[in-house]
Amino acid sequence: MRVVVDLNRCQSYAQCCYAAPEHFEVRGHEILFYDPAPPEAKRSQVERAQQACPVRAIAIEPAGLAEGDEP
Repeated sequence: MRVVVDLNRCQSYAQCCYAAPEHFEVRGHEILFYDPAPPEAKRSQVERAQQACPVRAIAIEPAGLAEGDEP
């Protein structure tokens, strides 16, 4: 799986950090760090983070997609 965060949409509410702290972290006031390729075994945590995002900035894609490919 590949995680993509639309940083233009993200408002740093940090709900993803509460849902999946191993994979998402806000540093400072607005800087989001995240794991773009978490292990498949952690999918449920990443999906919870995706669902918790109030602005729907998190997408989960299949691991094999290249930049710009449609999921």
